[in-house]
Amino acid sequence: MESSHMYAFSPAQPVGRAAVVARVVLGAAALALASRLTVPFWPVPVTAQTLAVLLLGVMLGPCEGVWSVTAFLAAGLAGLPVFVAGGGPLYILGPTGGYLLGFVAAAYLAGTFAQRGWGSRLSTALAAMALADAVLFACGLAWLLQFLPAGQTFTHGLLIFVPGECLKIALAAATLRRMR
Repeated sequence: MESSHMYAFSPAQPVGRAAVVARVVLGAAALALASRLTVPFWPVPVTAQTLAVLLLGVMLGPCEGVWSVTAFLAAGLAGLPVFVAGGGPLYILGPTGGYLLGFVAAAYLAGTFAQRGWGSRLSTALAAMALADAVLFACGLAWLLQFLPAGQTFTHGLLIFVPGECLKIALAAATLRRMR
């Protein structure tokens, strides 16, 4: 299937750089806004960011989705308060750093799966979003092991997120199906 029919805009059509930059900046802003929808847990809060990352990949495609996440990370590293608890270069070295870096891989995978037609059936759409989310959490858990023992990492870095992630995966899969 031709990828130009999968998105609200058509990547196959020539688009100006300004339009691409606008989508990337809006995507980064949406991700920053999603960091404000939070439930404070320690050491990693529950946020709407994982849903935003999956949707950026699905709606913008792998390249622009990754660019949006990268712009978000760059803004946070530059000190803008886009992360849950602020910004600055040291923030990414904290317990949530692995999840933040995992956003890049998840946006890329969600976008790639969308382009490859994984939204044609509900089962494949759910699998695509679950795989992208799993990679994000693998990055987060691997990094979190520096801060917590393995058992606590599993509990505080994954188990508390499972119910919410199931809902986010379902919403992202429904969006992918809707865009088909």
